[in-house]
Amino acid sequence: MVWIVPTLTLSLLADVYAVCRLPAGTPAGSPKPGAFSLLVQAVEETTLVCPLQQAPSDAEIDAGWRCFRIMQNFDFSVPGILASVLEPLAKAGIGIFATSTFSTDYVLVKEQDAAHAMAALRSAGHQVDL
Repeated sequence: MVWIVPTLTLSLLADVYAVCRLPAGTPAGSPKPGAFSLLVQAVEETTLVCPLQQAPSDAEIDAGWRCFRIMQNFDFSVPGILASVLEPLAKAGIGIFATSTFSTDYVLVKEQDAAHAMAALRSAGHQVDL
């Protein structure tokens, strides 16, 4: 199947992020207003993605992530939006942590891969803003 996905505009957020694992049911504090964060409460664990300086000290922390935000909003029925970002990153050998909100998608890459990720995304026809 071929999807026709428009050129996307992605913004590289300023903060460096941490992906944190806490025991299931652990309450997590609120990050500073305006910062991207993600909290997932699952049966087996609590996952928190937050700016590195806000990572809980008692968490297992995987630090050094940079976050790209897809700036456009799409209806849930539009196929291939996230795939159009993940495919060029996979072809470039870049590992990711991806998540979605109601309105858009976020893709995190390790800090040392950020420049390579920007080049791969631009080569795929996307616009990447700093």
